[in-house]
Amino acid sequence: MFNSKFGSIPKFYVRAPGRVNIIGEHIDYCGYSVLPMAVEQDVLIAVEPVKTYALQLANTNPLYPDFSTSANNIQIDKTKPLWHNYFLCGLKGIQEHFGLSNLTGMNCLVDGNIPPSSGLSSSSALVCCAGLVTLTVLGRNLSKAKLIEFSPLRATDVKLPSGAVFVIANSCVEMNKAATSHFNIRVMECRLAAKIPFLCGGLQTGCWNSGVCHLCILFGELLAKYKSLQWDKVLRLEEVQAKLGISLEEMLLVTEDALHPEPYNPEEICRCLGISLEELRTQILSPNTQDVLIFKLYQRAKHVYSEAARVLQFKKICEEAPENMVQLLGELMNQSHMSCRDMYECSCPELDQLVDICRKFGAQGSRLTGAGWGGCTVSIVPADKLPSFLANVHKAYYQRSDGSLAPEKQSLFATKPGGGALVFLEA
Repeated sequence: MFNSKFGSIPKFYVRAPGRVNIIGEHIDYCGYSVLPMAVEQDVLIAVEPVKTYALQLANTNPLYPDFSTSANNIQIDKTKPLWHNYFLCGLKGIQEHFGLSNLTGMNCLVDGNIPPSSGLSSSSALVCCAGLVTLTVLGRNLSKAKLIEFSPLRATDVKLPSGAVFVIANSCVEMNKAATSHFNIRVMECRLAAKIPFLCGGLQTGCWNSGVCHLCILFGELLAKYKSLQWDKVLRLEEVQAKLGISLEEMLLVTEDALHPEPYNPEEICRCLGISLEELRTQILSPNTQDVLIFKLYQRAKHVYSEAARVLQFKKICEEAPENMVQLLGELMNQSHMSCRDMYECSCPELDQLVDICRKFGAQGSRLTGAGWGGCTVSIVPADKLPSFLANVHKAYYQRSDGSLAPEKQSLFATKPGGGALVFLEA
């Protein structure tokens, strides 16, 4: 196909895997660790550098049209989530990192088997691939830590159970984060939830229960210091925990005391922060959240702190490897889905149905993975139950009498930890 598109043959290939988040949903941008796993499905790009400045992109999937531009005039339309923009992001990121003004052109053919809009990071894999393509064409090197640094990155290996497999099931409901406001609203709710506890008398010195009476003294000492905290500088819920120096379990109690379950409206938030509605809109809210009328700060904070605790519990169980390890990990995954569904409200009826079906037919645990509102579930299944599990889930969810699910969308597969991004050079 490369030859038919460009009349030549590729000089090298780059691949980058998709990934599944086993546990830890919507907490990375709040400052907390997650537990992702590279999957075997990937994006593959065949590349031929050319002597002109022309950048030509093609895709093996006919749904994604060809695109061409000048390598020295990269323009990314942020209002349109077109497939080639993800490639351009990877290219432009490398260009800006090295401060390059003149880039060589290239012909690229993109292929892949990661289901799009499924929560398996197909777009991230394409961005990563494009970055590696650009590095290879330029003959440059970039350390892995620098390439994926974001917090900064800190990674710890976790040994997963050998007696179980992880199964990905696509709900066949596509959710495009770039084209909707759901994701942006949740991010903003988390940011606001991080600011409110330090204001309106949100942190009190009263006891929540006898088990945490020592916090009364702690808060008594901290209130004077943290009342002068610059709330406008606090962006993440993890920062609140770090300032207080307490555990995630204790932060759940703080949330109970500092935030109320009823949704906050913009006027109440303004009273707490001591600002005007105009200041709230222009200085805090993002353009796509300025018209939101309610903010569920309590629910979002409860999810974040409890989910962050589940990630640490998951890691601890993997390290200790008790006999009932798979059962314990499954219970944490089930709790995660309940929190995503009820507290973060990022599930959908199809995902809930698929999770129930997976549990019914042998999964010890099942949960949505990725941003939610569609996409995939991930389930932990005992290895000896895998064949019957796959057959029963396929029949119960995908073989519908009305034929509403197209065969190419019926994505159900077991996976194991996959390799990282690679460059394949012609011998």
